Amino acid sequence: MPTHEQLITELGHRGRRAARALAESTAARRNEALREAAGWIRRREAEILAANQADLTAAETQGLDEAMIDRLRLDPDRIDSIADGLEAIAELPDPLERVLADWTRPNGLRIQRVSVPLGVIGVIYESRPNVTADAAGLCIKAGNAVILRGGSEAVNSNRALHEALSDGLVRAGLDGNSAQLLPTQERAAVGALLRAHASLDMVVPRGGKSLVQRVQNEARVPVLAHLDGNNHLYVHASADPAMSRDVVVNAKLRRPGICGALETLLIDRAWLDHAPALLDALIERGCELRGDGAIQALNAAVRPASEQDWDTEYLAPILSIRVVEDGAAALDHIRRHGSGHTDGLLAEDREAAAGFLKRLDSAIAVHNTSTQFADGGEFGFGAEIGIATGRLHARGPVGVEQLTTFQYRVLGAGQTRP
Repeated sequence: MPTHEQLITELGHRGRRAARALAESTAARRNEALREAAGWIRRREAEILAANQADLTAAETQGLDEAMIDRLRLDPDRIDSIADGLEAIAELPDPLERVLADWTRPNGLRIQRVSVPLGVIGVIYESRPNVTADAAGLCIKAGNAVILRGGSEAVNSNRALHEALSDGLVRAGLDGNSAQLLPTQERAAVGALLRAHASLDMVVPRGGKSLVQRVQNEARVPVLAHLDGNNHLYVHASADPAMSRDVVVNAKLRRPGICGALETLLIDRAWLDHAPALLDALIERGCELRGDGAIQALNAAVRPASEQDWDTEYLAPILSIRVVEDGAAALDHIRRHGSGHTDGLLAEDREAAAGFLKRLDSAIAVHNTSTQFADGGEFGFGAEIGIATGRLHARGPVGVEQLTTFQYRVLGAGQTRP
């Protein structure tokens, strides 16, 4: 029986061969493969749902929380959405062979910077089975092979989705190893994957803070990662009350378990007269509120917020609320407690909003809209492989363009260097 290192080495060799073939393939071939994969996912809906039900039953037996179960759950609409995502990726412009820069030197040399694939990408993720298709689709569109490792809580769903997707890729003429699924759930295999610098060009963790931290601590290959989505909205003194209520309710409660969900609301003291109606709207929809003294004084149902609450990504229908004196105080709170994922403000004062966004150091900055738009599909990327909160290579939703690198092409006519 091969060791974990031998297993990863073999997967890496297969991935390298597939990546070379993908880099040489036409955009039309890759697009057709994604459409074919989408079709096979739709055809296998019954098998995928049965596999997902096995995972849901196990999750409930193990006592996983509702947010985790929501991320895990598939239904016909979500399966159709997964297939739609692959088709949307196929419709995107080809991210490869784009001339990013082009100039001519005094000696006549023409230099171009051209987009090319990264190579082989490892994606380690939890809970959401849709990542199996999203990650594979984005990587293949950008000419990369991918090695997938999903969480044990979604093992059956991931396998069913991967089988359908792989059948579609092969039927369209792509190497079946373009998207490989790690065949074991053993943690040691993840460690071997993270050390496989000869097999991987980049690894992307998509999951909770403990997963991301493990990957960042152990990886011997470049990591494209985000930490938790401790997201904030600041309600400026000029904010429209009705719009603010609708946006905040959506940002918190549309899907509380996703990384774009609102976790802390900051209310300007000058807007406090409008706050009771907002608190009522949240409570009526089943949201638990934790606030400072000023917020507790407005509604007896508000529990006191602890210092830990300001640093917590709940991924549940719980919202922390604090009153701040102005935008500077809101920015100070976000800098001390935020994770750099998605933050913003509600304000009718456009000048104040522009100044706030300019000083806001977050990967995604929003104005007068829900934080739940922090999603590659909503950005027009078709899907995303994750939200990057760092500052190098890619930031925000990671789509096909962010899964490329570049090559310098120096074009001459016989020049030699003196």
